[in-house]
Amino acid sequence: QVQLVESGGGLVQAGGSLRLSCAASGRSFSAYGMGWFRQAPGKEREFAAVISRSGSRTYYADSVKGRFTISRDYAKNTVYLQMNSLKPEDTAIYYCAASLLGDLASYPRAYDLWGQGTQVSVSS
Repeated sequence: QVQLVESGGGLVQAGGSLRLSCAASGRSFSAYGMGWFRQAPGKEREFAAVISRSGSRTYYADSVKGRFTISRDYAKNTVYLQMNSLKPEDTAIYYCAASLLGDLASYPRAYDLWGQGTQVSVSS
């Protein structure tokens, strides 16, 4: 069983950058497609980015494409979300998730495991 712990959130001005990390415990990290989702106050959880088990494929929501980059480090059992050119509308709690069956899934129900979330706040 993999457990996920996010870090790296914080407060940043519009146009700034943050890098989120998601550390996975356990030995099966490479068996999971890894995704990032976000949830703003009063809104449903939405997909941001996903990386395949092999790390060779990625997929992004249109709202973050060109600004966010997802990557994974198998030696460190960690997945990252580099966020550049941040906008106030990126403000949300960001969740890391792991999917055993879905390799590039963009919907929450495809994910088996979730982290506790990390807050990202972007001021204008």
